[in-house]
Amino acid sequence: MTQRPAPQRPMPDPGEKRVGPPRTDPLADPIDQAPTLNIANALTMLRLLLVPVFAVVLFHEDGSNSAWRFWAWFVFAVAAITDSIDGDLARKRGLVTEFGKLIDPIADKALIGTALVGLSMLDLLNWWITIVILVREVGVTLLRFWVIRHGVIPASRGGKVKTLLQAIAIGLYVLPLSGLWHSVAAVIMAAAVVLTLITGADYVHRAIRLRRLGRARRRARVQTRPTA
Repeated sequence: MTQRPAPQRPMPDPGEKRVGPPRTDPLADPIDQAPTLNIANALTMLRLLLVPVFAVVLFHEDGSNSAWRFWAWFVFAVAAITDSIDGDLARKRGLVTEFGKLIDPIADKALIGTALVGLSMLDLLNWWITIVILVREVGVTLLRFWVIRHGVIPASRGGKVKTLLQAIAIGLYVLPLSGLWHSVAAVIMAAAVVLTLITGADYVHRAIRLRRLGRARRRARVQTRPTA
């Protein structure tokens, strides 16, 4: 009796899009059995501790001292750099912890929020820009909690570009610039505001879609559940 050859699985088409679960963002990274005290969390805490230092240096002599403005920029730059590397370190080295997932977005928003409010209080940045950006950031945070039971929306590429533009623009506004460089700072900040609004609207759309999908899946599970 001859054996039938096992059926061969078709080779996947390189051009075919794979359908699968959405990519997760840092808030949804799996928790590793890593100690809370690690290099990634230390960088996050450093960023949080630098926030009041940045505020004190920025407000020294009401922001009129050029030398202190340069020091404020340096503190902000160091804090912003830690934001770009702590998450990568946590994921690559398996150092994702509950503490890190909680404190990282708090440190990010504390740094950006303090910088924006400080610049507006010193009349270096229009208040409406600060309000637009802060309302977007708070709104996105609330949306995260609104849909957390249904899933996590991955951070988009536009959102990452938005964060980068915000950091560059804020850094330029902190420096005592004038003339052409001040115009460059204004253009970059305008681009950051536009991306802030676009990515915020996109986040609302994706949050509503995810919530509807999650509720539909839950209803389907209830309907297919066997009855006694």
